[in-house]
Amino acid sequence: MANTLHVDVVSAEESIYSGEAEFVILPGEAGELGIYPQHTPLITRIKPGSVRIKPPGSAAEELIFVAGGILEVQPKLVTVLADTAIRGGDLDEAKATEAIKRAEEARVKAQDKLEIASVEAELAMLAAQLVAIRKLRKKK
Repeated sequence: MANTLHVDVVSAEESIYSGEAEFVILPGEAGELGIYPQHTPLITRIKPGSVRIKPPGSAAEELIFVAGGILEVQPKLVTVLADTAIRGGDLDEAKATEAIKRAEEARVKAQDKLEIASVEAELAMLAAQLVAIRKLRKKK
């Protein structure tokens, strides 16, 4: 298939996705990035959010939530090195909502700027996870 690129999404724990795709869409630091075959080489950081992968010949996209990481793009290869990556089907809205409540309680109790910044980063990641869950639910 000449009109595809190979995509690898990996986290510290496991390989989440490895296969061919027509395109990949993901949250870059400066905004959403769309990667197609023969894309200009690129290395950038990614924000927490959804990675959407369109496998060839499939009407549905694969959805993977990433909590941030690094993106490397080569003309025929996309590699996402994620801090944390969760397959769309494994996302749990109740757990994410409960984690947000715990993080908000921790923010109230935070004593110094470093602790506050850490909790704020966790809240941003959890909010992005909830957005991904809701997008996935709408597609079903």
